[in-house]
Amino acid sequence: MSSLSNLFGQKFGLTERDLERYLAEALSKGGDYADLYFEYLATSSISLDESLVKSATQGVSLGVGIRVLSGERTGYAYSDDLSPDRILKAARTAACIASGPATEIVHGLKSGEKRDLYPVGVLAGDTPLEERVKLVKRADAAARAHDSRVFQVQAIYADSVRHVLVATSDGRLSTDVQPMARLNVAALAREGEGVPQRGYAGGGGRVGLEFFTGAHSPEAFAEDAARQAIVQLHAIDAPAGEMTVVLGPGWPGILLHEAVGHGLEADFNRKGVSAFSGRVGQQVASPLCTVVDDGTIAHRRGSLNVDDEGEPTQQNVLIENGILRGYLTDKLSARLSGGVSTGSGRRENYQHYPMPRMTNTFMLAGESDPEEIIKTVKNGIYCTNFGGGQVDITSGNFVFSASESFLIEDGKITSPVRGATLIGNGPEALKHVSMVGNDLKLDLGIGVCGKEGQSVPVGVGMPTIKIDHMTVGGTR
Repeated sequence: MSSLSNLFGQKFGLTERDLERYLAEALSKGGDYADLYFEYLATSSISLDESLVKSATQGVSLGVGIRVLSGERTGYAYSDDLSPDRILKAARTAACIASGPATEIVHGLKSGEKRDLYPVGVLAGDTPLEERVKLVKRADAAARAHDSRVFQVQAIYADSVRHVLVATSDGRLSTDVQPMARLNVAALAREGEGVPQRGYAGGGGRVGLEFFTGAHSPEAFAEDAARQAIVQLHAIDAPAGEMTVVLGPGWPGILLHEAVGHGLEADFNRKGVSAFSGRVGQQVASPLCTVVDDGTIAHRRGSLNVDDEGEPTQQNVLIENGILRGYLTDKLSARLSGGVSTGSGRRENYQHYPMPRMTNTFMLAGESDPEEIIKTVKNGIYCTNFGGGQVDITSGNFVFSASESFLIEDGKITSPVRGATLIGNGPEALKHVSMVGNDLKLDLGIGVCGKEGQSVPVGVGMPTIKIDHMTVGGTR
Protein backbone atom coordinates (compact mmCIF):
# COMPACT_ATOMS: atom_id res chain seq x y z
CA MET A 1 0.00 0.00 0.00
CA SER A 2 1.76 3.15 -1.19
CA SER A 3 -0.85 5.63 -0.07
CA LEU A 4 -3.73 5.88 2.37
CA SER A 5 -7.42 5.88 1.47
CA ASN A 6 -8.66 8.93 -0.40
CA LEU A 7 -10.57 10.13 2.67
CA PHE A 8 -7.57 10.19 5.00
CA GLY A 9 -5.20 11.25 2.27
CA GLN A 10 -7.38 14.32 1.75
CA LYS A 11 -7.73 15.09 5.46
CA PHE A 12 -4.08 14.70 6.41
CA GLY A 13 -2.10 14.69 3.15
CA LEU A 14 -0.23 11.54 4.14
CA THR A 15 1.28 8.47 2.51
CA GLU A 16 2.44 5.28 4.15
CA ARG A 17 6.05 6.31 3.51
CA ASP A 18 5.40 9.57 5.41
CA LEU A 19 4.14 7.63 8.41
CA GLU A 20 7.16 5.33 8.42
CA ARG A 21 9.48 8.33 8.22
CA TYR A 22 7.81 10.05 11.18
CA LEU A 23 7.85 6.85 13.27
CA ALA A 24 11.53 6.35 12.48
CA GLU A 25 12.30 9.89 13.66
CA ALA A 26 10.35 9.26 16.87
CA LEU A 27 12.51 6.19 17.57
CA SER A 28 15.78 7.75 16.40
CA LYS A 29 17.11 8.09 19.96
CA GLY A 30 15.93 4.67 21.12
CA GLY A 31 12.67 3.88 22.81
CA ASP A 32 10.61 0.71 22.86
CA TYR A 33 7.56 1.87 20.94
CA ALA A 34 6.13 4.92 19.15
CA ASP A 35 2.77 5.90 17.71
CA LEU A 36 1.24 8.73 15.69
CA TYR A 37 -2.29 10.01 16.31
CA PHE A 38 -3.68 12.25 13.54
CA GLU A 39 -7.00 13.98 14.19
CA TYR A 40 -9.36 16.15 12.15
CA LEU A 41 -12.31 17.38 14.22
CA ALA A 42 -15.27 19.41 12.94
CA THR A 43 -17.70 20.71 15.57
CA SER A 44 -20.83 22.81 15.80
CA SER A 45 -23.00 23.96 18.70
CA ILE A 46 -26.18 25.96 19.19
CA SER A 47 -27.27 27.53 22.47
CA LEU A 48 -30.76 28.86 23.23
CA ASP A 49 -31.70 30.85 26.34
CA GLU A 50 -34.73 33.03 27.11
CA SER A 51 -36.30 31.70 23.87
CA LEU A 52 -33.49 33.27 21.83
CA VAL A 53 -30.65 31.58 20.01
CA LYS A 54 -27.74 33.15 21.88
CA SER A 55 -24.92 31.49 19.95
CA ALA A 56 -24.24 29.24 16.99
CA THR A 57 -20.66 28.21 16.41
CA GLN A 58 -18.76 25.97 14.03
CA GLY A 59 -15.10 25.08 14.09
CA VAL A 60 -12.39 22.76 12.83
CA SER A 61 -9.20 21.58 14.52
CA LEU A 62 -6.41 19.53 13.02
CA GLY A 63 -3.27 18.09 14.50
CA VAL A 64 -1.01 15.17 15.34
CA GLY A 65 0.21 13.76 18.64
CA ILE A 66 3.43 11.71 18.74
CA ARG A 67 4.29 9.40 21.62
CA VAL A 68 7.43 7.46 22.45
CA LEU A 69 7.55 4.84 25.22
CA SER A 70 10.77 3.83 26.91
CA GLY A 71 10.17 1.55 29.87
CA GLU A 72 7.91 3.45 32.24
CA ARG A 73 8.72 6.80 30.62
CA THR A 74 6.55 8.56 28.07
CA GLY A 75 7.67 11.26 25.67
CA TYR A 76 4.84 13.21 24.05
CA ALA A 77 4.68 16.13 21.64
CA TYR A 78 2.02 17.47 19.31
CA SER A 79 1.61 19.91 16.44
CA ASP A 80 -1.35 21.67 14.86
CA ASP A 81 0.78 22.18 11.74
CA LEU A 82 0.96 19.07 9.55
CA SER A 83 3.85 20.22 7.41
CA PRO A 84 6.60 17.56 7.32
CA ASP A 85 9.14 19.79 9.07
CA ARG A 86 6.81 20.45 12.03
CA ILE A 87 5.84 16.80 12.38
CA LEU A 88 9.48 15.75 12.33
CA LYS A 89 10.29 18.37 14.97
CA ALA A 90 7.49 17.04 17.20
CA ALA A 91 8.79 13.50 16.66
CA ARG A 92 12.30 14.55 17.73
CA THR A 93 10.86 16.25 20.81
CA ALA A 94 9.00 13.10 21.84
CA ALA A 95 12.12 11.04 21.13
CA CYS A 96 14.13 12.94 23.75
CA ILE A 97 12.62 10.77 26.49
CA ALA A 98 14.57 7.77 25.19
CA SER A 99 18.29 7.18 24.86
CA GLY A 100 20.23 4.41 23.20
CA PRO A 101 20.60 2.91 19.74
CA ALA A 102 17.90 3.82 17.24
CA THR A 103 15.02 1.36 17.06
CA GLU A 104 13.93 -0.10 13.73
CA ILE A 105 10.22 0.15 12.94
CA VAL A 106 8.17 -2.39 11.07
CA HIS A 107 7.89 -1.48 7.38
CA GLY A 108 4.62 -2.14 5.61
CA LEU A 109 1.88 -0.87 7.95
CA LYS A 110 -1.13 -3.19 8.04
CA SER A 111 -4.75 -2.19 8.59
CA GLY A 112 -6.85 -4.27 10.95
CA GLU A 113 -10.30 -5.63 10.17
CA LYS A 114 -12.78 -2.78 9.69
CA ARG A 115 -16.06 -2.61 11.58
CA ASP A 116 -18.74 0.04 11.87
CA LEU A 117 -20.46 0.37 15.25
CA TYR A 118 -22.09 3.67 14.35
CA PRO A 119 -23.34 3.76 10.77
CA VAL A 120 -24.97 7.14 10.09
CA GLY A 121 -26.69 7.88 6.78
CA VAL A 122 -26.11 11.63 6.95
CA LEU A 123 -23.71 13.16 9.46
CA ALA A 124 -25.38 15.80 11.61
CA GLY A 125 -22.79 18.36 10.58
CA ASP A 126 -23.71 17.85 6.92
CA THR A 127 -27.32 18.94 7.48
CA PRO A 128 -28.37 22.61 7.18
CA LEU A 129 -27.75 24.57 10.37
CA GLU A 130 -31.42 25.62 10.31
CA GLU A 131 -32.45 22.01 10.92
CA ARG A 132 -30.38 21.89 14.09
CA VAL A 133 -31.64 25.28 15.28
CA LYS A 134 -35.17 23.87 15.05
CA LEU A 135 -34.27 21.25 17.67
CA VAL A 136 -33.47 23.77 20.41
CA LYS A 137 -36.49 25.91 19.54
CA ARG A 138 -38.78 22.90 19.75
CA ALA A 139 -37.30 21.98 23.13
CA ASP A 140 -37.85 25.51 24.46
CA ALA A 141 -41.49 25.56 23.35
CA ALA A 142 -42.25 22.11 24.77
CA ALA A 143 -40.74 22.83 28.20
CA ARG A 144 -42.67 26.09 28.54
CA ALA A 145 -45.90 24.42 27.39
CA HIS A 146 -45.52 21.67 29.98
CA ASP A 147 -46.43 23.90 32.93
CA SER A 148 -46.94 27.62 33.44
CA ARG A 149 -44.57 27.52 36.41
CA VAL A 150 -41.63 26.86 34.08
CA PHE A 151 -40.10 30.31 33.64
CA GLN A 152 -36.68 29.65 32.17
CA VAL A 153 -35.39 27.12 29.65
CA GLN A 154 -31.90 26.50 28.30
CA ALA A 155 -31.32 24.17 25.36
CA ILE A 156 -27.95 23.27 23.90
CA TYR A 157 -27.32 21.16 20.82
CA ALA A 158 -23.82 20.05 19.80
CA ASP A 159 -22.41 17.72 17.18
CA SER A 160 -19.02 16.69 15.87
CA VAL A 161 -17.31 14.34 13.49
CA ARG A 162 -13.80 13.17 14.29
CA HIS A 163 -11.51 11.64 11.64
CA VAL A 164 -8.73 9.63 13.29
CA LEU A 165 -5.63 7.89 11.93
CA VAL A 166 -3.30 5.91 14.22
CA ALA A 167 0.00 4.44 13.05
CA THR A 168 2.24 2.43 15.39
CA SER A 169 5.83 1.27 15.30
CA ASP A 170 4.72 -2.35 15.62
CA GLY A 171 3.04 -2.10 12.22
CA ARG A 172 -0.59 -1.29 12.95
CA LEU A 173 -2.53 1.26 10.89
CA SER A 174 -6.04 2.18 12.04
CA THR A 175 -8.54 4.74 10.80
CA ASP A 176 -11.99 5.74 12.03
CA VAL A 177 -14.71 8.32 11.42
CA GLN A 178 -16.52 9.04 14.71
CA PRO A 179 -19.81 10.99 14.68
CA MET A 180 -21.38 12.47 17.80
CA ALA A 181 -24.54 14.48 18.52
CA ARG A 182 -26.22 15.54 21.75
CA LEU A 183 -29.17 17.68 22.90
CA ASN A 184 -29.46 18.96 26.49
CA VAL A 185 -32.41 20.77 28.07
CA ALA A 186 -32.53 22.49 31.47
CA ALA A 187 -35.74 23.95 32.93
CA LEU A 188 -36.31 26.18 35.94
CA ALA A 189 -39.70 26.25 37.68
CA ARG A 190 -40.99 28.46 40.49
CA GLU A 191 -44.20 28.63 42.45
CA GLY A 192 -45.09 32.03 43.88
CA GLU A 193 -42.11 33.51 45.69
CA GLY A 194 -40.57 30.12 46.31
CA VAL A 195 -37.07 29.00 45.48
CA PRO A 196 -36.64 28.03 41.81
CA GLN A 197 -36.12 24.33 41.16
CA ARG A 198 -34.20 22.81 38.27
CA GLY A 199 -34.74 19.84 36.01
CA TYR A 200 -32.36 18.47 33.43
CA ALA A 201 -32.62 15.93 30.60
CA GLY A 202 -30.89 15.12 27.36
CA GLY A 203 -29.40 12.47 25.17
CA GLY A 204 -27.52 11.55 22.06
CA GLY A 205 -24.68 9.32 20.96
CA ARG A 206 -22.77 8.41 17.83
CA VAL A 207 -25.82 9.26 15.75
CA GLY A 208 -27.24 11.65 13.17
CA LEU A 209 -30.28 13.92 13.42
CA GLU A 210 -32.56 10.94 12.87
CA PHE A 211 -31.93 10.02 16.52
CA PHE A 212 -33.92 13.01 17.76
CA THR A 213 -37.37 11.58 17.11
CA GLY A 214 -39.92 9.67 19.18
CA ALA A 215 -38.63 8.92 22.69
CA HIS A 216 -35.52 11.01 21.96
CA SER A 217 -37.28 14.03 20.46
CA PRO A 218 -36.64 17.57 21.72
CA GLU A 219 -40.17 17.50 23.15
CA ALA A 220 -39.47 14.30 25.12
CA PHE A 221 -36.28 15.68 26.68
CA ALA A 222 -37.91 19.06 27.38
CA GLU A 223 -40.95 17.56 29.06
CA ASP A 224 -38.77 15.36 31.25
CA ALA A 225 -36.66 18.35 32.32
CA ALA A 226 -39.79 20.37 33.08
CA ARG A 227 -41.35 17.43 34.95
CA GLN A 228 -38.31 17.13 37.21
CA ALA A 229 -38.40 20.84 38.03
CA ILE A 230 -42.12 20.71 38.86
CA VAL A 231 -41.69 17.63 41.07
CA GLN A 232 -38.99 19.41 43.05
CA LEU A 233 -41.35 22.29 43.85
CA HIS A 234 -43.19 19.99 46.25
CA ALA A 235 -40.18 18.08 47.55
CA ILE A 236 -39.46 17.85 51.26
CA ASP A 237 -36.03 18.03 52.88
CA ALA A 238 -34.11 14.78 52.65
CA PRO A 239 -33.69 12.69 55.80
CA ALA A 240 -30.21 11.97 57.14
CA GLY A 241 -28.62 8.82 58.49
CA GLU A 242 -27.89 5.26 57.51
CA MET A 243 -30.72 3.66 55.57
CA THR A 244 -31.63 1.40 52.68
CA VAL A 245 -31.04 3.00 49.29
CA VAL A 246 -32.61 1.87 46.02
CA LEU A 247 -31.01 3.15 42.82
CA GLY A 248 -33.22 3.36 39.75
CA PRO A 249 -32.16 2.03 36.33
CA GLY A 250 -30.10 3.95 33.77
CA TRP A 251 -28.31 7.17 34.67
CA PRO A 252 -27.78 6.23 38.37
CA GLY A 253 -25.07 3.99 36.92
CA ILE A 254 -22.93 7.13 37.08
CA LEU A 255 -22.36 6.23 40.73
CA LEU A 256 -20.99 2.85 39.61
CA HIS A 257 -18.81 4.59 37.00
CA GLU A 258 -17.28 7.01 39.48
CA ALA A 259 -17.13 5.01 42.70
CA VAL A 260 -16.00 1.72 41.15
CA GLY A 261 -15.05 2.15 37.48
CA HIS A 262 -12.17 4.58 37.93
CA GLY A 263 -10.67 2.31 40.56
CA LEU A 264 -10.54 -0.47 37.95
CA GLU A 265 -8.40 1.49 35.47
CA ALA A 266 -4.99 -0.15 35.13
CA ASP A 267 -2.79 2.91 35.69
CA PHE A 268 -4.15 3.43 39.21
CA ASN A 269 -3.66 -0.26 39.98
CA ARG A 270 -0.21 -0.42 38.44
CA LYS A 271 0.80 2.37 40.79
CA GLY A 272 -0.93 0.66 43.74
CA VAL A 273 -3.14 3.65 44.55
CA SER A 274 -6.57 2.13 43.89
CA ALA A 275 -8.83 0.51 46.46
CA PHE A 276 -8.85 -2.47 44.07
CA SER A 277 -5.06 -2.81 43.66
CA GLY A 278 -3.81 -6.38 43.91
CA ARG A 279 -7.29 -7.80 44.38
CA VAL A 280 -7.88 -9.72 41.13
CA GLY A 281 -9.61 -12.97 42.00
CA GLN A 282 -10.96 -11.64 45.29
CA GLN A 283 -14.56 -11.02 46.31
CA VAL A 284 -15.04 -7.26 46.05
CA ALA A 285 -18.84 -7.06 45.70
CA SER A 286 -22.05 -8.95 46.35
CA PRO A 287 -22.34 -12.20 44.32
CA LEU A 288 -25.31 -10.51 42.62
CA CYS A 289 -23.04 -7.94 40.95
CA THR A 290 -21.47 -8.35 37.52
CA VAL A 291 -19.93 -5.19 36.08
CA VAL A 292 -18.74 -4.85 32.48
CA ASP A 293 -17.22 -2.16 30.31
CA ASP A 294 -18.25 -2.54 26.68
CA GLY A 295 -17.02 -0.26 23.91
CA THR A 296 -18.76 -2.22 21.14
CA ILE A 297 -22.44 -1.30 21.62
CA ALA A 298 -23.83 0.23 18.44
CA HIS A 299 -24.32 4.01 18.41
CA ARG A 300 -23.56 4.41 22.11
CA ARG A 301 -21.83 7.58 23.29
CA GLY A 302 -18.88 5.69 24.77
CA SER A 303 -18.42 3.21 21.91
CA LEU A 304 -15.48 3.19 19.50
CA ASN A 305 -14.52 0.99 16.56
CA VAL A 306 -10.92 1.34 17.73
CA ASP A 307 -9.56 3.07 20.79
CA ASP A 308 -7.19 6.03 20.56
CA GLU A 309 -4.20 3.69 20.31
CA GLY A 310 -5.68 1.88 17.30
CA GLU A 311 -6.78 -1.22 19.26
CA PRO A 312 -10.27 -2.66 18.65
CA THR A 313 -12.58 -2.08 21.59
CA GLN A 314 -14.20 -5.06 23.28
CA GLN A 315 -16.45 -6.12 26.14
CA ASN A 316 -14.41 -6.41 29.33
CA VAL A 317 -15.83 -8.21 32.36
CA LEU A 318 -14.46 -6.34 35.37
CA ILE A 319 -16.42 -7.90 38.23
CA GLU A 320 -18.16 -11.26 37.76
CA ASN A 321 -20.59 -12.45 40.44
CA GLY A 322 -18.75 -10.23 42.89
CA ILE A 323 -15.24 -11.47 41.96
CA LEU A 324 -12.75 -8.96 40.54
CA ARG A 325 -11.64 -10.34 37.15
CA GLY A 326 -9.39 -7.63 35.76
CA TYR A 327 -8.65 -4.01 34.94
CA LEU A 328 -9.08 -1.69 31.97
CA THR A 329 -5.70 -1.57 30.25
CA ASP A 330 -4.00 0.62 27.66
CA LYS A 331 -0.79 -0.26 25.80
CA LEU A 332 1.59 1.23 28.37
CA SER A 333 -0.01 -0.57 31.31
CA ALA A 334 -0.16 -3.79 29.32
CA ARG A 335 3.53 -3.56 28.39
CA LEU A 336 4.57 -2.93 31.98
CA SER A 337 2.37 -5.68 33.43
CA GLY A 338 3.09 -8.28 30.75
CA GLY A 339 -0.56 -8.33 29.69
CA VAL A 340 -2.49 -7.17 26.64
CA SER A 341 -4.47 -4.03 25.94
CA THR A 342 -8.21 -4.28 26.56
CA GLY A 343 -8.89 -1.58 23.93
CA SER A 344 -9.23 1.03 26.67
CA GLY A 345 -6.60 3.60 25.66
CA ARG A 346 -8.38 6.93 25.26
CA ARG A 347 -7.47 10.62 24.98
CA GLU A 348 -9.41 13.88 24.72
CA ASN A 349 -7.69 14.96 21.50
CA TYR A 350 -4.33 15.02 19.72
CA GLN A 351 -2.89 17.35 22.37
CA HIS A 352 -3.11 14.60 25.00
CA TYR A 353 -1.49 11.20 25.44
CA PRO A 354 -3.77 8.18 25.96
CA MET A 355 -4.49 6.50 29.28
CA PRO A 356 -6.80 3.70 30.48
CA ARG A 357 -10.39 4.96 30.40
CA MET A 358 -13.90 3.55 30.53
CA THR A 359 -16.25 3.38 27.53
CA ASN A 360 -19.78 2.16 28.45
CA THR A 361 -19.74 0.84 32.01
CA PHE A 362 -22.73 -0.90 33.54
CA MET A 363 -23.99 -3.63 35.85
CA LEU A 364 -25.75 -6.58 34.26
CA ALA A 365 -29.40 -7.30 35.05
CA GLY A 366 -30.43 -9.62 37.85
CA GLU A 367 -33.61 -11.57 38.46
CA SER A 368 -35.67 -9.38 40.81
CA ASP A 369 -38.78 -7.48 39.77
CA PRO A 370 -38.23 -3.74 40.40
CA GLU A 371 -41.62 -3.39 42.11
CA GLU A 372 -40.77 -6.27 44.43
CA ILE A 373 -37.50 -4.54 45.34
CA ILE A 374 -39.41 -1.44 46.45
CA LYS A 375 -41.90 -3.55 48.43
CA THR A 376 -39.08 -5.02 50.56
CA VAL A 377 -38.03 -1.58 51.87
CA LYS A 378 -39.79 -0.31 54.98
CA ASN A 379 -37.94 2.99 55.23
CA GLY A 380 -35.47 4.18 52.67
CA ILE A 381 -34.79 6.42 49.71
CA TYR A 382 -35.21 5.82 45.97
CA CYS A 383 -32.79 7.74 43.72
CA THR A 384 -33.53 8.12 40.01
CA ASN A 385 -31.21 10.94 38.97
CA PHE A 386 -27.82 12.25 40.02
CA GLY A 387 -25.92 15.50 39.72
CA GLY A 388 -22.31 16.05 40.74
CA GLY A 389 -20.09 14.03 43.03
CA GLN A 390 -16.58 13.44 44.30
CA VAL A 391 -14.57 10.22 44.57
CA ASP A 392 -11.24 9.40 46.20
CA ILE A 393 -9.73 6.69 43.98
CA THR A 394 -7.26 5.58 46.67
CA SER A 395 -9.85 4.87 49.34
CA GLY A 396 -12.95 4.43 47.19
CA ASN A 397 -14.86 6.96 49.30
CA PHE A 398 -17.52 8.97 47.46
CA VAL A 399 -20.11 11.70 47.92
CA PHE A 400 -22.88 12.09 45.32
CA SER A 401 -25.81 14.47 45.14
CA ALA A 402 -29.15 12.98 44.07
CA SER A 403 -30.98 15.49 41.88
CA GLU A 404 -34.21 13.47 41.92
CA SER A 405 -35.13 11.12 44.75
CA PHE A 406 -38.13 9.94 46.76
CA LEU A 407 -38.91 8.45 50.14
CA ILE A 408 -39.79 4.77 50.37
CA GLU A 409 -42.28 4.16 53.19
CA ASP A 410 -43.74 0.75 53.98
CA GLY A 411 -42.82 -0.58 50.55
CA LYS A 412 -44.20 2.35 48.57
CA ILE A 413 -42.58 5.32 46.82
CA THR A 414 -44.04 8.45 48.43
CA SER A 415 -42.81 12.04 48.78
CA PRO A 416 -40.11 13.57 46.58
CA VAL A 417 -37.11 14.84 48.54
CA ARG A 418 -34.48 17.44 47.82
CA GLY A 419 -30.93 17.88 49.02
CA ALA A 420 -30.09 14.18 49.37
CA THR A 421 -26.45 13.11 49.15
CA LEU A 422 -25.15 9.56 49.14
CA ILE A 423 -21.99 9.01 51.17
CA GLY A 424 -20.07 5.77 51.11
CA ASN A 425 -17.26 3.62 49.83
CA GLY A 426 -17.43 2.01 46.38
CA PRO A 427 -16.25 -1.51 47.20
CA GLU A 428 -18.18 -1.55 50.50
CA ALA A 429 -21.39 -0.29 48.88
CA LEU A 430 -21.32 -3.11 46.33
CA LYS A 431 -20.97 -5.68 49.11
CA HIS A 432 -24.32 -4.52 50.52
CA VAL A 433 -26.25 -5.01 47.27
CA SER A 434 -29.01 -7.47 48.23
CA MET A 435 -31.29 -7.32 45.18
CA VAL A 436 -30.63 -6.61 41.48
CA GLY A 437 -33.51 -5.87 39.11
CA ASN A 438 -34.24 -7.40 35.74
CA ASP A 439 -34.59 -3.95 34.15
CA LEU A 440 -31.10 -3.04 32.95
CA LYS A 441 -31.18 0.35 31.26
CA LEU A 442 -28.39 2.41 29.72
CA ASP A 443 -28.34 6.19 30.01
CA LEU A 444 -29.62 8.26 27.09
CA GLY A 445 -26.18 9.52 26.08
CA ILE A 446 -25.07 12.48 28.19
CA GLY A 447 -22.01 11.21 30.06
CA VAL A 448 -18.68 13.04 30.11
CA CYS A 449 -15.82 11.60 32.13
CA GLY A 450 -12.93 13.66 33.46
CA LYS A 451 -9.52 12.31 34.44
CA GLU A 452 -6.22 14.16 34.84
CA GLY A 453 -7.50 17.15 32.88
CA GLN A 454 -8.90 15.12 29.98
CA SER A 455 -12.61 14.69 29.18
CA VAL A 456 -14.04 11.89 27.02
CA PRO A 457 -17.61 10.80 26.22
CA VAL A 458 -18.83 7.74 28.11
CA GLY A 459 -21.94 5.70 28.74
CA VAL A 460 -23.28 4.29 32.01
CA GLY A 461 -26.11 2.06 33.10
CA MET A 462 -27.54 -0.31 35.64
CA PRO A 463 -30.74 -2.10 36.62
CA THR A 464 -32.65 -1.18 39.75
CA ILE A 465 -30.55 -2.27 42.74
CA LYS A 466 -31.10 -2.36 46.49
CA ILE A 467 -28.24 -1.38 48.81
CA ASP A 468 -29.07 -2.40 52.38
CA HIS A 469 -26.80 0.08 54.16
CA MET A 470 -25.67 3.50 52.98
CA THR A 471 -25.27 6.88 54.64
CA VAL A 472 -27.65 9.54 53.33
CA GLY A 473 -26.83 13.17 53.99
CA GLY A 474 -29.84 15.44 54.29
CA THR A 475 -31.20 18.47 56.09
CA ARG A 476 -34.19 16.94 57.89
